[in-house]
Amino acid sequence: MATKPELLIDAASLADMERLIEAGADAFVIGEARYGMRLPGDFDIAGIAAAVKLAHAHRVSVYAAVNNMMDNATVDTLPEYLRALADAGVDAVVFGDPAVLMAAREAAPDMKLHWNAEMTSTNYATANYWGRRGASRVVLARELNMDQIIGVKQNTPLAVQVQVHGMTNIYHSKRPLVHNYFVHQNKDGAEENVPVHGKREDGLYLVEAERPGERFPIYEDANGTHIMSSDDLCMLENLHELMEVNIDSFRIEGLLKSITYNETVVRAYRAAIDAYMADPEGYAFNEAWLESIQALQDPGRELSYGFFYKEQVY
Repeated sequence: MATKPELLIDAASLADMERLIEAGADAFVIGEARYGMRLPGDFDIAGIAAAVKLAHAHRVSVYAAVNNMMDNATVDTLPEYLRALADAGVDAVVFGDPAVLMAAREAAPDMKLHWNAEMTSTNYATANYWGRRGASRVVLARELNMDQIIGVKQNTPLAVQVQVHGMTNIYHSKRPLVHNYFVHQNKDGAEENVPVHGKREDGLYLVEAERPGERFPIYEDANGTHIMSSDDLCMLENLHELMEVNIDSFRIEGLLKSITYNETVVRAYRAAIDAYMADPEGYAFNEAWLESIQALQDPGRELSYGFFYKEQVY
């Protein structure tokens, strides 16, 4: 029997959360830049507590992103931060660094842990390794294909999360490369004047000579420089294949998207999930769900299946 999957998305503010809850989101991942990676909004502890209060009033979950690259100074603050997250009532912590897990064991022993190591979470054996150490969920790498995803699901007791929509990160440097470039060019390198996605609408893109038609958004924040995919993952038409094998959580990446776009995406995926769960045998895809997204899709960014149907990944 099919288990109803969770519909998970990020949020930039409490106002955005309200709209996305109304649209049908089941859970949110939020956090602050010092501890979390590529977050559309910065939530301090007070903000996270407010988000939890809002979410729990609607029976929605909140996960705190603590998946940044941890330096010594940040590691020293983890016990206090994790205790504060527990006190705020967050439902789980998303982590990649073992330092977070070790700190959580002492500071927040009842906290659920979601292991997210970006591109290295590629097999069930490693997922089970972290499961034996306290993780309850594995966030799979975006580069896995459908067969590999199913292989993990069939061989782990952990809940399995996959991204089903939005852009993906393809490069990260801790250095502020765009800022440094502007300084090198003797231009104003002040943060507010560097045209990078996330700060101004006219953000920068990387374009390769061999692929002039593809634009890779450059996103720069307190954690460095991130180059994002030139297309947007969209598994809406084939979402039933993931529900058939009981994938536990579907992640929508809302970074660099408008709230109107994200709201529309959540509504479409909510409709598909609910329709399938109501009648798995009689489920039929409704083209109107996809058309609602296509109407708002940037014409320069294709909707694609990502790596889901590719033969070779690594």
